[in-house]
Amino acid sequence: MSDILIIGGGIAGIFAGARLAPHANVTVLEAEDALAYHASGRSAALYEANYGKPSTVALARASGDFFFNQTDYLTPRGFLVVAKPGEEAALAADMEAMHLDPISVEQALAKVPILNPDAVVGAGYHAEAWDIDTDLMVQDFAKTIRANGGQIVTGAKVTAITRDRGWHVVTPKGSFQADILINAAGAWVDDIATLAGITPIGFTPNRRSMARIPAPDGHDVSDWPMFFGVGESWYAKPDAGSLLVSPAEEHPTTPHDAWADDMVLAEGIAKYQEAVIPEVTRIQANWAGLRTFSPDRQLVIGRDPKQPAFFWLGGQGGYGFFTSPAASQLAADLILGRTPDLDASLVAQLSPERFAS
Repeated sequence: MSDILIIGGGIAGIFAGARLAPHANVTVLEAEDALAYHASGRSAALYEANYGKPSTVALARASGDFFFNQTDYLTPRGFLVVAKPGEEAALAADMEAMHLDPISVEQALAKVPILNPDAVVGAGYHAEAWDIDTDLMVQDFAKTIRANGGQIVTGAKVTAITRDRGWHVVTPKGSFQADILINAAGAWVDDIATLAGITPIGFTPNRRSMARIPAPDGHDVSDWPMFFGVGESWYAKPDAGSLLVSPAEEHPTTPHDAWADDMVLAEGIAKYQEAVIPEVTRIQANWAGLRTFSPDRQLVIGRDPKQPAFFWLGGQGGYGFFTSPAASQLAADLILGRTPDLDASLVAQLSPERFAS
């Protein structure tokens, strides 16, 4: 019998497992045949500490020491927002919200030379944004769990959960028991709660589509920043010699293995196209992921108010990687009975108790 059973092998579950494994007997159950298959494996993965709700920003900033002490996880990237005519007010709002520095159109063109100077009227930039090596993080934390005697079971979709002097979880890979159940199931977080007899919180998965296109006009894109339309109406990010282009849509859906919507993808590429000169003539690949939000769009981290042996770790909403160091530390502190380093008001903002009726 494990002390702690974690359902979900994305970044939330696997990092929490790594934090807890030195102190408890940990088992991670992942429904797919590989870790980080759904949202975590389809993330644009940028560490930008001024992005998201105030509580998300606080978690991101609290994660900084971990990232900067683990230099293998980050690579400099930069963050650029560009505005078309009529979007000046929206650009100003983005710059204030994300603490961007104003730069000239000429400076923006120096960073991303494919921008159309006739279509871009303003820009904001933040140098302190980094690519995250997501695969390295997941593999490192999996090694930590195993090195401390924990186990990771893939292909273990949960089909039933009961409680009798502990949790009993049934999967195709067998049955598992534990004292504490951590629900880190991503888009399926409410489904797992329902199986366990816990009242769902009301999480909503949202589809986000992505296309990979060849480097425009043969440019070396490796040093370009990630660049956005105002209000995150679209974005493009260098990746392995190509560009990832996303319409940045939030389409409410149900938990499933997501795929890109062709029409939405076309609309997103059209928005990107309006800001650049080279035409998009070919898509190398496309896919989609699910960004799952709680009703107030903040992460949910803490024991269920009615069943303290059930621990919520969900609602990352696309911010999972860059908040994961602080989020996993908070989860471990709460489970192990330690006083969190985070401010008590932030801990309360993230607690599932805010949804208790």
